[in-house]
Amino acid sequence: MVSTAPASATPGSGFEELRPGVKAPVKETILTPRFYTTDFDAMAAMDLQPNEAELEAVCEEFRKDYNRHHFVRDEEFDGAAEKLDPETRRVFVEFLEQSCTSEFSGFLLYKELSRRIKKTNPLLAECFQYMSRDEARHAGFLNKSMADFGLQLDLGFLTANKEYTFFQPRFIFYATYLSEKIGYWRYITIFRHLEKHPEDKIFPIFNFFENWCQDENRHGDFFDALMKSQPATVRGPIARLWCRFFLLTVFATMYVRDVARKEFYEAIGLDARQYDKHVIAKTNETSARIFPVVLNVDHPVFYTCLERIVNNNGRLADAEAGDSPGVMKLLRKLPFWMANTWEMVRLFFIKPIDSKTLQPAIR
Repeated sequence: MVSTAPASATPGSGFEELRPGVKAPVKETILTPRFYTTDFDAMAAMDLQPNEAELEAVCEEFRKDYNRHHFVRDEEFDGAAEKLDPETRRVFVEFLEQSCTSEFSGFLLYKELSRRIKKTNPLLAECFQYMSRDEARHAGFLNKSMADFGLQLDLGFLTANKEYTFFQPRFIFYATYLSEKIGYWRYITIFRHLEKHPEDKIFPIFNFFENWCQDENRHGDFFDALMKSQPATVRGPIARLWCRFFLLTVFATMYVRDVARKEFYEAIGLDARQYDKHVIAKTNETSARIFPVVLNVDHPVFYTCLERIVNNNGRLADAEAGDSPGVMKLLRKLPFWMANTWEMVRLFFIKPIDSKTLQPAIR
């Protein structure tokens, strides 16, 4: 672990910095992007034969590298940052940081997977290599946009200092499939909105979202094909429970996080709640192509429960911000943690929708 110097706030930046021009990472919470590691030996030993042809077809798409010339900055970036008011600058930099961290997380995981399984599972390794290439481009492009605001992330520092969460391979499949597909719907929804309302485009990075989201979509298609090659991940009662669990945690995390930073969406002319409801509905529908069950997001209590979690998280933030001793803070937070757990249990036990009943609508 690399030792860290105390972070300080540079006058005028509004953010803590590790050193001038390098933003200190945000405090890790349940809502911040995570870095993952997995059982590399188990990944290397996977038999792809049940769906090898589809995986090879996906890999051929990666080889074509459709976006190799896409992420090139143009003159529209010159001076764009200076046009934003201080509050919009703040929320936009937070968006860039979170997006960059998420993309870099994918890069690290895919790169390490490619390196560790290259000799024993070359097709899988090649796919992960191409996905790490894409994620590196995305992260670098976002970090350059942060530099327009006088700040950047030290990605080497993050690599060495951020905590890594261990997931078994099947959990990596669920989490990354949903991350990539939800990323597609997030980017394309913003792009289409700004096409109709160019007056809301606060920064030229949004010009790149249409092609960008196609990378996310292809990555999701890869994990779709990979899960088909490992049928136990999407068949049987245990798989049904895990698919529900990951759908719920991904949707709830996104909704609570986005509502908490609704000012960013307001800055680009969107309502955070309506935006998330659209993205959740589309991702849920897309997931029915591979998951055996999906969530009933139209159930009357679904968003009622999520709103209660939003409110509880606000009160948790208030408790954390107080000057009380640590034990008192813990006691004040406990009822809200328990309340959130109860709401998540209620959400989990809403009867799911069998994906077979949705097939005519999603194809």
